[in-house]
Amino acid sequence: MATRLKERYKDQIVPALTKEFSYKNTMAVPRLEKIVLNMGVGREAQTNSKVFDQAAMELSTVSGQKPVITKAKKSIAAFKLRTGMPVGVSVTLRGERMFEFLDRFINAVLPRVRDFRGVSPRAFDGRGNYTIGIKDQLIFPEIDFNKVDRTRGMNISIVTTARTDEEGRALLKEFGMPFTK
Repeated sequence: MATRLKERYKDQIVPALTKEFSYKNTMAVPRLEKIVLNMGVGREAQTNSKVFDQAAMELSTVSGQKPVITKAKKSIAAFKLRTGMPVGVSVTLRGERMFEFLDRFINAVLPRVRDFRGVSPRAFDGRGNYTIGIKDQLIFPEIDFNKVDRTRGMNISIVTTARTDEEGRALLKEFGMPFTK
């Protein structure tokens, strides 16, 4: 069963982007490749290993997939960080889960942000990929307020096959991403 957003991509977004950017082939139209959710746990994880369990449980509740623990690649003495120390949890969503998550994120999660006026159109990386930071995981309706020990933020990276920021912005705008002016 295809998700609502995937059907919309095939039926409405591909023709609209083909017309706007005058692509010669439908395979040249930008599409979603993956969505990466990343939650850093910081210093407290060095002393309390339950922090990872809590963060992993929250991330799996939000994404519907088991997260992996990310480890430090370099040692940084100022942060008391050694190579190989666990620093966060991460999930990569592809396929149906990716479309389902993006649909929920745009239509159910973002409107729950306090004083929400839209997301910044300047958070593109130069290659059509978009990253948004969230300060509080409680905006996701799946997370139970009573089971949260403390608020943690997360980064959500939406990776597209677009070559430019303009193409990536047009793709996400067609999906319904509420950009500010």
